Amino acid sequence: MKRKLRTLTLAALAACLLTVTALADTGPKPMLTVKVANAPEGLYYLDLLEPDMAGGASYDNSRREDEDQPLDPALTEALLSAVPEGWHACTLDHTNGAPIWGDLMGEDAGEGLRLHTFSYLGVPDTYRILIAEEDGSTWVSDVLERTSLQSSVTVDYGAKTVTVPPVWRAYAVQLLTTLLTTLVIEGLLLALFGFGRQRRNWLVFLLVNLVTQGGLALWTARTCLLHGLGAWSVLALLPAELVIFPAEMAAYALLLRGQPRSRSAAYGFLANLFSAVLGLLAIEPVWTFIQSIL
Repeated sequence: MKRKLRTLTLAALAACLLTVTALADTGPKPMLTVKVANAPEGLYYLDLLEPDMAGGASYDNSRREDEDQPLDPALTEALLSAVPEGWHACTLDHTNGAPIWGDLMGEDAGEGLRLHTFSYLGVPDTYRILIAEEDGSTWVSDVLERTSLQSSVTVDYGAKTVTVPPVWRAYAVQLLTTLLTTLVIEGLLLALFGFGRQRRNWLVFLLVNLVTQGGLALWTARTCLLHGLGAWSVLALLPAELVIFPAEMAAYALLLRGQPRSRSAAYGFLANLFSAVLGLLAIEPVWTFIQSIL
């Protein structure tokens, strides 16, 4: 009996581990999009470079599965020969312990831009960009840092410069979206609950939301920047909401005037419930837009 129980326990633990692994593998993955303006007119390769890691495991990415687009030997040699000492090419060589899917040739995005997408677990946090042309000329960028799970950089190949979008844009857009949505919904409810006749109540309403929604926007932006948007990131918002709900209910019960405290608390609960539901529905389109400007 004890042996059977032990076997069932181990089987259950193994099933849980497999489930967690599967969920993790289907969640958001690291991704870096390199936008190239004024790209070379002929064929060129663009690859990410990663610092060498002494004694660590590596993953060979040099074997390509795409047989329809074989690598150009001269371009491959030119790029690999231009890799600075202490670095290695991620797509044409290897990554530190995890695979990467890299687009060496890129695709036309219109308006004079070409997009090179690097994704999956091997996207490095510290990297450089290397471009090799058909005539053998090469260019390598300075050292760059990836500050969010999914982001982009723009290379102006004519000027040989790299522009990294500021992360504060994500915080600003998230704050604006969260705050405006909340002010509209909770403001309408404030009037319906009979608190809108006093100017003081509107001031309380504004100050409370600036504090709570400002904190929620920072929490949401940080969560999505570091972990991407998925089931886990949405669940990560629940602790913040569990703090905001009682905090706002208590603040409104103490500070709103003109109605019983029970009515103030009821307003705080319903206002948060409506805005939280709408916020969860809006998080995906909002973060799809934010990722497009990062």
